[in-house]
Amino acid sequence: MQYRTLGRSGAVVSTYAIGTMTFGSETSEPEAARQLDEYTARGGNLVETADVYSGGESERIVGRWLGTLDEQARSNIFLATKGRFPVGVEPRDAGNSRRHLRRALDASLARLDVDHVDLYQLHSWDPLTPLEESLGFLEDAVRAGKISYAGLSNFTGWQIAKATTLAADRVPLVSMQPQYNLLVREVEWEVVPAAIDGGLGILPWSPLGGGWLTGKYSQSEAPTGATRLGEDPERGVEAYAGRSARERTWTTIAAVKQIATERDVTLSQVALAWLHDRPGVTAIILGARTVDQLTENLGASELTLTSEEVERLDHASDPEAADYPCGLPGREQRDRAVD
Repeated sequence: MQYRTLGRSGAVVSTYAIGTMTFGSETSEPEAARQLDEYTARGGNLVETADVYSGGESERIVGRWLGTLDEQARSNIFLATKGRFPVGVEPRDAGNSRRHLRRALDASLARLDVDHVDLYQLHSWDPLTPLEESLGFLEDAVRAGKISYAGLSNFTGWQIAKATTLAADRVPLVSMQPQYNLLVREVEWEVVPAAIDGGLGILPWSPLGGGWLTGKYSQSEAPTGATRLGEDPERGVEAYAGRSARERTWTTIAAVKQIATERDVTLSQVALAWLHDRPGVTAIILGARTVDQLTENLGASELTLTSEEVERLDHASDPEAADYPCGLPGREQRDRAVD
């Protein structure tokens, strides 16, 4: 396992985090505990959850697991959670207002059975709450000792830029959590540059595209059986019909498969190794149903792709931005060299 500092902070985290979205729903508590044990045994220290995962059960499972650790092992854990969406309350009690975030953070601390978390992230932008109000809450939470650092999740480029500007000298804003993988590279146009410019470490979620980059889906046949899309083909941004209709999806998977065959590794490990070394990335959030899946994915920590392999993957997965402002002519317009 490798380690990096998280954004502009001095906090050191492992370059692979364990995501707990499946805990309490797709993953039973005993299996979740085995995953956490395996992850930490391999040197991982960043445990990432959220109040909405399994209706709060994910945080409870993580909290009970933390309670089994001795003081030294517990002190090694960098614990992160998120708030913004409603959990067990009326839908109107949501968002990034002081009122909701106070209630959400206190509830998360209670479920996790801790008095503070290392990283507390705004789970999404809230168009109804002034950003100054949200950042003011985070500043107060740091002063109260309830959180050490603050982060963002699912923000766009301009939202990141606004947040980092307003947070300067007030809030230790250190991370940004976007969906990012070989099939979702559009974040490289604005989100990644804004995060890097603002000193935020990038924590990609869905690094395997909801299972697409493992090679388990077929272009000729819709998925069935005990897979995420087999059980729910219309599942969110990973829905089979949408991604299957894009030729780039299958071109990308073919390139990943070819490199995996040449290197005698799995497709998952190739896709993760590509993401591991992208600009701005601090830690990749791994979400697995089983210990076997987690162990396979952690094997990517030992794989480094060659520049030629990276170029092949970049070419196959290129989302081909329009010429302006994110395509080549637009990028050339914003660049210059010293003559």
